[in-house]
Parts: sequence; C-alpha cells; structure tokens
Amino acid sequence: MIERLSRDQTPAPASARKAAPAEGTGRGSGAASVRHGRVAAGLAELERWLADQVRQGLTAAGERDWADLARRLVDAQAPGVAGIVSRLARVRAEDDWPGRLLEEYALLHLLAVAYRRRAELPEPLARTVLIRTGFPVTREEVLAGPVVRDRWDVLGRRDETQDRLTARRVWLRGRATGRAALVLSFAPPGRPLDDSLVTGAVIDADLAFYPGATPLRALVAGAPEDAAGRGRAGGPPGVSPEAAMDEVARALAGDPWIDSWPLVLADVVPTRAALGGFPLHPGARDPWWLIAVSGGRPVTVAAEWSPRGLRPLTTWDDDGTVVIG
Repeated sequence: MIERLSRDQTPAPASARKAAPAEGTGRGSGAASVRHGRVAAGLAELERWLADQVRQGLTAAGERDWADLARRLVDAQAPGVAGIVSRLARVRAEDDWPGRLLEEYALLHLLAVAYRRRAELPEPLARTVLIRTGFPVTREEVLAGPVVRDRWDVLGRRDETQDRLTARRVWLRGRATGRAALVLSFAPPGRPLDDSLVTGAVIDADLAFYPGATPLRALVAGAPEDAAGRGRAGGPPGVSPEAAMDEVARALAGDPWIDSWPLVLADVVPTRAALGGFPLHPGARDPWWLIAVSGGRPVTVAAEWSPRGLRPLTTWDDDGTVVIG
C-alpha cells in the first residue's frame, strides 16, 4: 500500500524507523518523558562529538564514524537526527565537501541546541524541532487540523532512492494563496509510486499541512476534484529572481533545516549553468531541453531550490503547453 505522506522530511534509515515509537510529540506521558530523556542524552553526545570534529579537523571522521554515530542516535530514539548523520558520507563525496560538511555540522549543532532549549521557543518552532528530531506526527493529526482550499498548480515532481525506498516529491503552489506545498509518497522496490498528481495540472483541492514554523509538507485532504476541478490553465504566475530569493530567505528564517523549496521564476532566460541568476544544481539534468524551449527568449520555469542550486522541473511554451524536464 502506498501512503501519501509528505520534509519535506526524507525518511530516516530503516533501523531508525523501527526504533521510533508512534507517540506523537509525547507530551504528558511517562513513556514520552523516558524518550525525551534518551533523546536529550543522545543529542548531548552529538554536541560533544561535533565539538571534537571541529577541534580535530574535518578529515578526522569517516564513513564508519558517521554510521556508528547514527546507530547511537537511533538507540537514543532520535531517528530524524540519525537520518541526517547517515547521509554525511554523501556530502564527503562531493567536490566542495569541506564547506558542505561544515554546513551540515552547523545545522546538526543548531538542531541539538534547539532541542535542548525547546521550552524557550515559540510553539510552531518547537514543533519543527521535535519533528526534525524524529518525533512523528500522525496522518490523523494532520488531517484533523485546518485545511487550505485553493486551485493548486502541480509544478513538477522528482523521484529519488532513499534507504531502500523510492520517494517521490511533488511540488504544488496555490493560485490564490501563493502557498508552496510538498506532497511525498514512498514505495518499496518494484512497487508503483502515487501518480495521481500530474505535472502541469491545476487541481481544486484542500491541503492539510504538517505543523511547524514554515509549513510545507502536506497531505491532500480527500480526493481532488477531477473533471471540473482538474485542468490545464497555462503556466502558473511566476515571480522575479529577487522575489524568489526573498521567499527562500523567509522560509529559512522560519525553519533553517529546510533543504528544498519550490520556485516559479517568470521571464528568465536559461543557460547551461544558471537560471535567473541562480546556479543550477550539480546533479540537475542537462538543461538543453529548457534552452530549446526558450530559444533565447524569457520563459516561466518551475524549479526546486536547494542550497546547492536549482533543479529545473517544468516550463511552459508560448501557447501554454507544459514541457517537463
């Protein structure tokens, strides 16, 4: 069964998912108090470990060290943090790894400190910290909250393999509200992914957002309207690169652990290395398809922002036809 979930969270390692009890944020229960004690001890160890890495140098730790630390964080019932640590080996393989690794260490330290001082944080940010740490939010809790009704442009999607699962990220943006949304689905090898949200479509739907300081991950609350509510209406409204960067800055101000965000850039001329002044992600597909549609003229492009650059997803030609990257 494929469950439509939705980091923005990526799933923690399989061992981490098995270790995490379904206890929500766990307020007011004895089991939750025990878990919070274990998490606090695990993150205190993480803080000490990070301080040692800075003192010893970025080359001191290797893949085995990160794997051992991730296992200890799983034992401490902090699967979200364990998932971040387990992906550090991929950072080490990048060309610009020293700066990227230091950035990841800084974000891990910030998360550990924020957890320790969560009682001092505004409630939405405290919820973000708990979710990032690995305290689950149930589907029922999300759907019981308020919903946002809009006509949502399905901007694009991207599939990736994560810990023996295939994850599909589908990006949406509301026509009236301008809100960004991410719907995730996961499937084991050999099983199909949810394909109900079609790139280029405009759906009339209610979205229920996961709690947090910068709500992004969402569930579709009920089936979107089909014939009448689903259709194509040309490209979505876009913004200038400057406005897009302001949007990303606001998102990061609320949740500094966000690692991707959907943008719709208007009147940009793509090149092989950049889009509207944003560098392209090193892992992005070669943008010749986008350059061909543009023909040297400004176009509207939907893209996935990350700290490493943009991944173009979709563009629209002169007559509003969707072209998927």
